[in-house]
Amino acid sequence: MRRHAVTGSDDDPLTAEADDAERQRAADLAVWSLGEELAGNPRAWYPLVEVARLSVRDDLEGTIRRLTTAAERDPSGRALVAGLRLLREAGLPVDALSLGTGHWHPRDHDPEAGRELVLAAVEAGRPMDAKQHLASLDLYPKQDDIAQMRRELARLVEQADRHAGS
Repeated sequence: MRRHAVTGSDDDPLTAEADDAERQRAADLAVWSLGEELAGNPRAWYPLVEVARLSVRDDLEGTIRRLTTAAERDPSGRALVAGLRLLREAGLPVDALSLGTGHWHPRDHDPEAGRELVLAAVEAGRPMDAKQHLASLDLYPKQDDIAQMRRELARLVEQADRHAGS
């Protein structure tokens, strides 16, 4: 979709930089338009995440609304993982914690949602929240599958807790 939106025949080297910015805007607009159209499907969550990605800098409230809807539409937790990661990457770990705390179901969701929540709590300087989310991973039924991830997160939480106590 993006590639198709940015194809152009003007290869003037003097306007290349302006063209790159214009092409990026055209690609974003195309993705936004398609995302809005596809998001009308009551089961579609991925388009909501993509539109949220485009709006995170300019419309945080709309971003959170889209990510909340995406998380509610996806029983596997993959939408929640994508939303939490998007917010963390945007430097918004507190917003990621708010989204995840209300929507994460440790027993049923992809355990990566738990990882994202622990990381968000550490990034937000909330080691107690990180410990609680790490402990919630105990509810995941396939503990052998997440043993390595839990060890890594436990070390990270321990470091964050020591750092907070300093």
